[in-house]
Amino acid sequence: MAAQVLAGQSCASALNAIKQGGAPIAPVHFVPQQALPAGEAYEAFIYRSRQVPTREGLHDFFNGLCWLHFPHTKTRLNALQAEQIARSGVQSVRGPARDGITVFDENAAFLQAPDALWQALVAKDWTRLFLTLRPLWAQAQLVLFGHALLEKLVQPRKGMTAHVYRTHPGAPGLVALDAWMAQDLSADKLAAKPFAHLPVLGVPGWWAGNAQPAFYDDPSVFRAPRLPAAVNP
Repeated sequence: MAAQVLAGQSCASALNAIKQGGAPIAPVHFVPQQALPAGEAYEAFIYRSRQVPTREGLHDFFNGLCWLHFPHTKTRLNALQAEQIARSGVQSVRGPARDGITVFDENAAFLQAPDALWQALVAKDWTRLFLTLRPLWAQAQLVLFGHALLEKLVQPRKGMTAHVYRTHPGAPGLVALDAWMAQDLSADKLAAKPFAHLPVLGVPGWWAGNAQPAFYDDPSVFRAPRLPAAVNP
């Protein structure tokens, strides 16, 4: 598909051409950005028409790939956004639910991992997470989902951080993970921002530089957890 786009085909037509057994993989049809009616919210239009306005460029290219690989999750996220828009309209500032859904859609990664790894990640105990427990990463599965995250990683920088959502240990493989995620997500859950923050290039084996322990001695990236604010007596 990338080769087709580089050869001059539009992102929308290249995405629509991806089929399995003669049938489209995605539950939506990709259309040029100009198909979005003036004044109609992007997510509401997708929900109403089952069409995804698609611009040229990496951002919408990766968004389309996410629709192909995670059709149930993307459908669920779109439905949650549409419900919020129908309830409250499009405000100048997103409410907690729409904000959480958007963060997930743009920047999420899915982690299936042993409890000790997850606890170290939540605590931002970087030494334990990446050095002491390094062998445990062989038992973990980290899947990048957010299309903005994928776009940024085309030109990797050390500080790039994913919003990590913990997945169920019984969902191996993308098909099962997609089905589980679509069942698990809710507006209330995402409004609570149930994410842990992970500098992606710190994952063992994902970046050559992190084979050296000194890679993690960078407080601008591997930041200490915030201390609770002092309470006046």
